[in-house]
Amino acid sequence: MKTFSLPSEEPKGRPDFLSGLNKQQKQAVTHTDGPLLIVAGAGSGKTRVLTYRIAYLLQQYKAAPEQILALTFTNKAAREMKERIKNLIGDKAGKLWMGTFHSIFSKILRFEAEKIGFGSDFTIYDTNDSQTVVKQILQELNYDTKEIKPKTIHNKISDSKNQLITADTFKEKFISSTLDDITSRVYDIYNKRLKQSNAMDFDDLLVKPIELFQQHPDVLEKYQDRFKYIMIDEYQDTNHAQYKVTKMLADKYENICVVGDDAQSIYSFRGADISNILNFKEDYEDSTQVPLEQNYRSTKAILQCADSIIKQNTQQLDKTLWTEQDYGERITLLENFDERDEANRVASHIQNLKMKHGYQNNAFAILYRTNYQSRVFEEALRRKDLAYQLVGGLSFYQRKEIKDVLAYLTLLVNPHDETNLLRIINEPSRGIGNKSIQDILKQARDEGRSVWNIIQRVEDLDVYKPAKKRVREFVDMIDRLHNNLENGESLTDTVKAVLEQSGYMRALVEENSHESMMRRDNIIELQNAISYFEKGKSNASLSAFLQEISLITDQDKFDEDKPAITLMTVHASKGLEFPVVFIVGLEENLFPMGARNNFDVDIEEERRLFYVAITRAEERLFFSHCRSRFKFGEETRQARSRFLEEVDSGVVQTETGASISQKKDRFTDKSAGGSDYEVEYDWKQAQPKKTFKSPSATIHYDYEDGEDPFQVGVKVVHGKFGPGKIISRDGSGTDTRVVVFFKKRGQKKLMLRAAPLQVID
Repeated sequence: MKTFSLPSEEPKGRPDFLSGLNKQQKQAVTHTDGPLLIVAGAGSGKTRVLTYRIAYLLQQYKAAPEQILALTFTNKAAREMKERIKNLIGDKAGKLWMGTFHSIFSKILRFEAEKIGFGSDFTIYDTNDSQTVVKQILQELNYDTKEIKPKTIHNKISDSKNQLITADTFKEKFISSTLDDITSRVYDIYNKRLKQSNAMDFDDLLVKPIELFQQHPDVLEKYQDRFKYIMIDEYQDTNHAQYKVTKMLADKYENICVVGDDAQSIYSFRGADISNILNFKEDYEDSTQVPLEQNYRSTKAILQCADSIIKQNTQQLDKTLWTEQDYGERITLLENFDERDEANRVASHIQNLKMKHGYQNNAFAILYRTNYQSRVFEEALRRKDLAYQLVGGLSFYQRKEIKDVLAYLTLLVNPHDETNLLRIINEPSRGIGNKSIQDILKQARDEGRSVWNIIQRVEDLDVYKPAKKRVREFVDMIDRLHNNLENGESLTDTVKAVLEQSGYMRALVEENSHESMMRRDNIIELQNAISYFEKGKSNASLSAFLQEISLITDQDKFDEDKPAITLMTVHASKGLEFPVVFIVGLEENLFPMGARNNFDVDIEEERRLFYVAITRAEERLFFSHCRSRFKFGEETRQARSRFLEEVDSGVVQTETGASISQKKDRFTDKSAGGSDYEVEYDWKQAQPKKTFKSPSATIHYDYEDGEDPFQVGVKVVHGKFGPGKIISRDGSGTDTRVVVFFKKRGQKKLMLRAAPLQVID
């Protein structure tokens, strides 16, 4: 085995790595031997501690650079850390084994692959490559890949590998459905197919080293001796395979240092296992735990808020963040009428803070739970000419699923639009292959006609018979949808029909992946946008809607060098910080997401996610929730997030928008023209309350006789449900709900302000 020599003389001008560190940071940096858990709270300088610890090990001659293994989750983190260390110790940093889990273990596998039956020049398959292999196997097994999605099967295989569940174990213990049975059949063939191709997928880069070390103890010992010191960043995000392979390497000397924050464990959907960090003490009985509790980012008020939230969790390591910074501004809770009111008020607050305090656009971040929430904020910022950028996602109308649905709608107005027709003629897959499409295109070019004209004469198409049948079905569907629209079908019903008849929504449901769920949410949000548009205009047309969208998507791009407001999901915000943060959509079943299941472990992760959002803020923090949201074309009452009840009320002030008490109609008067639905926030009429738990003032409708006629026992008639009688009511003002028993439709619960009810004399 190669040996590493340490310098015999101490270099001159050796830097003092300990100056400038606080007591806890210094303890973490100088603890060089034995297992160490650094519980690094948000904004506590963990990257500095990790880099200084590596530099200190080298300075104290504890190890040569080649004997230090440092694992990260992103190439960016590895590059930044290596650059920092280089600035501290010079070119020796280049000899460190530092990189992502996948890059480091692929390097080891290149050296050792032949021992487990692979060539050292093995190919690494990315996700698309892997899904292609799965698709081929499904077809060979005579499964319809339109019904059994290759992506779904691959996801199950990937999840199994990350949990170290082999194909044999999966077959023996994990088959509980038809899909599991299919996965089991594919899993075994998939592994064999990869080996035949001398290929490994991303998951194999973690699984194969474990197999290597188990089958060849001498190889394991070689790398145990090589890596005298092991350091792992973001340990709370490790999955079972990452935990297992690093524990095998560390077991001989136990000089392992892990850095992480259990309170920021938010990636269970990617396989992250919080128990890895929670159980570190059990894995290494002689371990030392050092909490980094001094926060250098946020004000006292923000930290007090964050602490009150995270202490509600039962699964956590003890720590209390503190700061030497000022108390700062209290958190402001914005109570909004609906999502449009919410977006407009956030935009107005940003304008006000810019004017009063001189903030630039890049000082602001708007954080939401899911990507579909971005649409209304994009529109509100656009109307106020505020530059923004979306991080970790495309602008709402640029997302694939949105462009697909808009392409269908465009064809109902202009079927000769070749670009949009070609986009969705086989989306979702309906058996019209690329060769058939190219043949259709050639025929259109040869005859000088539009593609739509060509496919209307399906009997003259020069394509295979099965493809002809599929093309005919596609043409008939577009014709049918077009005719229904021409005959007066509403835009809301039209888009619903498009989604149903095209099979687009069904395909997303059947895919049943995290990504497909997000795409489905985005499409539902598009339906909401169309419903808004239709209800906000007296003569709404599909052409007008598409024109308005085109003006949004074709607008001049913001100057990339111009400071921009950041819009992003909370997940995407991890590791970032902003002077002013807005956390929006704080409602049950939105944030926390999936709270309807009431699984404690899920709620605890959602709470950790909220904690991550709070701790992004440096100076000012805003919470926001809506009393109602538009869903599936209907206005629905929203319950505010349980997390708002857990926040220390002493650090929060509530601001109820004037629109809640003033607005009787969702939409502004369109008689003067224009295409926006903006409800401007009235700063003068908004009265902050000292604590958000104070009850809101009662709101009344303005009736001509001064009394609300919709009382229990009153007979009413509904525009859709017919005659009925009010049997109960609750709430007040715009939140008033009534239960009406209709003779023909039975009992219905309605929001009084939205229901088309009239009293029967």
